[in-house]
Amino acid sequence: MARASNKDASTQDLASIRKRIDEVDQQIQALINERARFAQQVGISKGEHAAAVDYYRPEREAEVLRAVLKRNEGPLRNEEMLRLFREIMSACLAQQEPLKVGYLGPEGTFTQTAVYKHFGHSVRGLPFSTIDEVFQEVECGAADFGVVPIENSTEGTVNHTLDMFITSPLKVGGEIELRIEQHLLGNVSGLDAIERICAHEQSLAQCRGWLREYLPHVELVGVSSNAAGARRARDEKGTAAIGGEAASEVYDLRIMVNNIEDQSDNSTRFLVIGRKLLAPSGDDKTTILISTTGTAGGAGILHALLQPLASHGVSMSRIESRPSRRKNWDYVFFIDVEGHAEESPLKEALGELEKDSSLFRIVGAYPKAVK
Repeated sequence: MARASNKDASTQDLASIRKRIDEVDQQIQALINERARFAQQVGISKGEHAAAVDYYRPEREAEVLRAVLKRNEGPLRNEEMLRLFREIMSACLAQQEPLKVGYLGPEGTFTQTAVYKHFGHSVRGLPFSTIDEVFQEVECGAADFGVVPIENSTEGTVNHTLDMFITSPLKVGGEIELRIEQHLLGNVSGLDAIERICAHEQSLAQCRGWLREYLPHVELVGVSSNAAGARRARDEKGTAAIGGEAASEVYDLRIMVNNIEDQSDNSTRFLVIGRKLLAPSGDDKTTILISTTGTAGGAGILHALLQPLASHGVSMSRIESRPSRRKNWDYVFFIDVEGHAEESPLKEALGELEKDSSLFRIVGAYPKAVK
């Protein structure tokens, strides 16, 4: 009898918990709709002809997400809480018209995953076949923003993206850091049935150790993107691919082996490109493009570049050089520094740099990736 009573009590406790969960769900839904109504008011205040891009404020979004992290006490992890709030903000913004975001496609690439990580799933993703096309579509207004890869933690800089900024008027409006998980994808019966692996050259390079150990005799075929490789794996007998979960879902492939990348901390950084320079968000990064002539060759050029930053106590996180395209052996430097271009002490340091430069441009001042 006592055992039955304990069971009845447990059933009652579970029913009580479920009832409380239902009540919390109701409250959450009501608050999300209340937030959406406030977002509608923001849109109305911009005027009836305003598009989504006119009232989307990346700097404000970054502030909101940092506040989410600050007040998160668990049990949900920060990553999960950020994802939930990004989707809420994405849905609220898209009520009248979704943002149009161009990216290096096709569907199923890591760049598409980066788009959804930064903007949420309520945007309209526009896949393009080249980085040039992404820049062109944002410049002409066909896309509100673009997302392009800039560097990988193991394979280095995507030089073509840097080169586009030399002539493009577009600004960097954000950064996205994405953990890259490379999976072996295919619909073959097993590893022994694989005759070739089709993937982007960078993915092949990031997995070369695993491939050498487990599939040393398989043909490795470089293709334009992992999505292109996934399409071949779907359509060709004996072909496998390398890619992420998105590619396996889009092209209906089985994940044969998880995480075959050689470096467990393999990450890619992407840039958000847009047409405007953003206001400060409170925790920003600035990218500048600069060229100057030094009297002592390369060493003199670098000294001239770095001296104003050092004298104002500005921290530099990255520097890359690229041919200027103006004349042979003439170079421009891309420099990432801490702070926003409109705030001290960076503002003063940039003023000094501009005076001594033959070419100076602020490529972007934008919130650091929230993670």
